[in-house]
Amino acid sequence: MLRRLCLAAVLASALSLAACGSAPAPASGAGDSKALTVFAAASLTETFTELGRRFESTHSGTKVTFNFGSSATLAQQITQGAPADVFAAASPATMKTVTDAGLAAAPTVFAKNTLQIAVPEDNPAKVGSLKDLTDPKVKVALCAEQVPCGAAAAKALDAAGLKVTPVTLEQDVKATLTKVRLGEVDAALVYRSDVIAAAGKVKGIDFPEAGQAVNDYPIAALTKAPAPDLAGQFVDLVLSREGRDVLTKAGFQAP
Repeated sequence: MLRRLCLAAVLASALSLAACGSAPAPASGAGDSKALTVFAAASLTETFTELGRRFESTHSGTKVTFNFGSSATLAQQITQGAPADVFAAASPATMKTVTDAGLAAAPTVFAKNTLQIAVPEDNPAKVGSLKDLTDPKVKVALCAEQVPCGAAAAKALDAAGLKVTPVTLEQDVKATLTKVRLGEVDAALVYRSDVIAAAGKVKGIDFPEAGQAVNDYPIAALTKAPAPDLAGQFVDLVLSREGRDVLTKAGFQAP
C-alpha cells in the first residue's frame, strides 16, 4: 500500500510539471515586434532614413528596413519575388515594371527632382556649363542610361544638343556622385538633392536644360506586402505635410 501511494504521488508531480511546461508564460514584449521593408531609389537614402526614424518613433515595436539602390534593379528584385512592403522609385518607368507585374496598384507621385552638374569643391577643370562636359579633357561620370538618373541626363543632353563621352557609367546616382567626391572625375550629372546631401564635399552647378529632364518619384504599397497595414501607413507619412517638409528641405520639389 505504501509503495502504491508513493508511485501515485510521483505520477501526480510529473503531470503537474508537464502541464506547466506545455504553456509557458510569454516573455515580456514577445510578439510586439513588427517589420516593415521599404525598397527605395538611392537618391532617397537620406530623406527616407529620416522618415523611417520618425515612423519607428510613432509605431512602437516597429523596425523599418531599407533597401536603397537603382530603381531599375529594385523593380527587378521585386518582380523576381524579393519580399518588400513599399516601393519608392525615381521614375514612373521603373514603377511601371512593378505595376505591370500586378505587384503594385495606383502609385502616387510624391516628389520631383532635377539634375545639377556636380564638381569637386575646388572645381579643378573649371566646369561652368553643360557644354564644358563635352571637352575631352574633362573627365565625366554619368549614371547608366537604363537607370532614372542616366535617362534624365540623356534627356538633358539631347535637349542641349550635346554629346558627352563619360569615363564611367554607374548603376545609381550615389555611385556616380562618389566618383566626384573621390576626385576620380571632374564632373557628374546627378540630382540636386544628392548635391545638397553631400554639402561641403561637392559643389552643384545649375544648367537650363535640367528643367526639361525633371524626374517624378512615385510610391506604392505592394500588393503582396508582408505588412500591408504598416505599408499603407508609411506611404501616408511620405505623402503627408511632414513627409513633404523633409523632402523639400533636402532639395526635392513638390509634385
